[in-house]
Amino acid sequence: MKKFDDFLEEQMQNQEFKKEYDDLQPEFDVIRAIVDARTSQNLTQKQLAEKTGILKRQAYY
Repeated sequence: MKKFDDFLEEQMQNQEFKKEYDDLQPEFDVIRAIVDARTSQNLTQKQLAEKTGILKRQAYY
């Protein structure tokens, strides 16, 4: 069974795949920053969702 890293390395040889993957990197960076911030504050995903829901509601008004 191949590991994901092996599979990804193989797929990255395809230039079309590599371009699409590279184009997603900024989105991956944002996601990673959110996860890192959440875990550094010891928040669960549910707690973060509740907090951001409150912030969105407050910003809306």
